[in-house]
Amino acid sequence: MTTMLTTEDKFRVFGSDAGQIVRAKSPLRISFAGGGTDIPAYYEEKRGAVLSSTINRYAYVTLYPRSDRRVCIRSLDFGYSVDYGLAEGPTFDGVLDLAKAVIARIGLEEGVDIDIRSDAPAGSGLGGSSAVTSALIGAIAEFKGVKLTSYELAELNYVIERIDLGISGGKQDQYATTFGGFNHIEFAADNVLVNPLRIEPGILNDLEAHLLLCFVGRVRSDLNLVTKQIDYFKEGRASTISSMERIYEMVFEMKHTLLRGKLDEFGAMLHEAYLNKKLMNPHVTDGTNTDALYQLALDKGALGGKLLGAGGGGFFAIYCPTDRQHTIRTALEEQGAQFSDFAFAGQGLQVWRSKSR
Repeated sequence: MTTMLTTEDKFRVFGSDAGQIVRAKSPLRISFAGGGTDIPAYYEEKRGAVLSSTINRYAYVTLYPRSDRRVCIRSLDFGYSVDYGLAEGPTFDGVLDLAKAVIARIGLEEGVDIDIRSDAPAGSGLGGSSAVTSALIGAIAEFKGVKLTSYELAELNYVIERIDLGISGGKQDQYATTFGGFNHIEFAADNVLVNPLRIEPGILNDLEAHLLLCFVGRVRSDLNLVTKQIDYFKEGRASTISSMERIYEMVFEMKHTLLRGKLDEFGAMLHEAYLNKKLMNPHVTDGTNTDALYQLALDKGALGGKLLGAGGGGFFAIYCPTDRQHTIRTALEEQGAQFSDFAFAGQGLQVWRSKSR
């Protein structure tokens, strides 16, 4: 008789291959359309979808085996560290809780040192926390000798972030970083489906050439934007519901526009998505200069733009003709914006073993 193992069973059944250092990296993402419809409150009643791509910016994890039963987790970006014994477990106090939660959910029989770093500043809107969680899960699963499918990895990521830690948010980031590439991801009450897009290399390169990645400031977590959006939807706020329905439709329209290489149409649709995001939740730009920067970019020749997270700051993608990019960058930098180079990346979570420290 064949017995199907759950994800939790797999971690209990398989043993570790201790002794080797394990490294993992998982990419950040740009979300072009559909953000907000990936929240369970919405897709369990209707359906959700997003259009996104991973980029060549990553979260990195290195796991070093220890000879005792202690865990030391270090953030190389912020200088934080926590140290605890496996017998007593961690204290969830807001310091490196993602790593603690991954270990608590998966379980360890042996002590480890874990180093974490990320190319995403805190509150970037690029799915950085899910990328960190993905790399942690990947590294610990490899250390324990557990083989998981990409769907299992992504769903475990979601459970740890949204259920174990109670962090408000949707489901797109966990799947985007795990699978990697340019994807149309669909969400329903009973399943998630990741559809990789076969975009011609020339079209993908041209889209990359027309996008500017602009940082408008660290995200203000005190705005509770995801919670407000959920509340607006549950309350039946008309503009929230209609804009979410439109944002869902635009995922399919923008996918077909992109596959046909009609990039200026794609860029203009980013503008429509921006307007609908503000209708969905009128607070998404509160406390930031995002609206002013975006209007300045439009005045200088941009065709559209997209908030890449829930709002309240973070990164912003601007679509503009290549001969206007210098003018737009200069104008926005004078107002305090910062720009980052990027490229689309086709691989998701990557895990490997190393004999070198």
